[in-house]
Amino acid sequence: MSNPHKGRTGLDRIIHAAGYSWAGLKAAYSGESAFRQEVWLVLVATPLAFWLGRDWVQVALLLGSLLIVLIVELLNSAIEAAIDRVSFELHDLSKRSKDIASAAVLLALLLAGGIWAAALWQKLAG
Repeated sequence: MSNPHKGRTGLDRIIHAAGYSWAGLKAAYSGESAFRQEVWLVLVATPLAFWLGRDWVQVALLLGSLLIVLIVELLNSAIEAAIDRVSFELHDLSKRSKDIASAAVLLALLLAGGIWAAALWQKLAG
């Protein structure tokens, strides 16, 4: 049996996929305070990246590290939503999945923080 949602091709598929992506971003922004805070961090930090970065590679690294935080936060939120869809009952595997996804967000934040700290150090020391 084929999936009725997989029949689109070409431009029609791209348009629908973009709509689903936009809906996901709106859902994350309206329903996840952590994602909302991180979006605002990116908006504030973007002009700083152009001041802090010495060239386009450093600017891309600074902004890319923040984009990774948003991507990982979206995946974390998706995992949490899927687990909550299955059951709100406390279960060791549910907790483990949510904790691991949260740890991924922490690592992404540490990566971004390290990149930004190194760039700031280079800017102020040089």
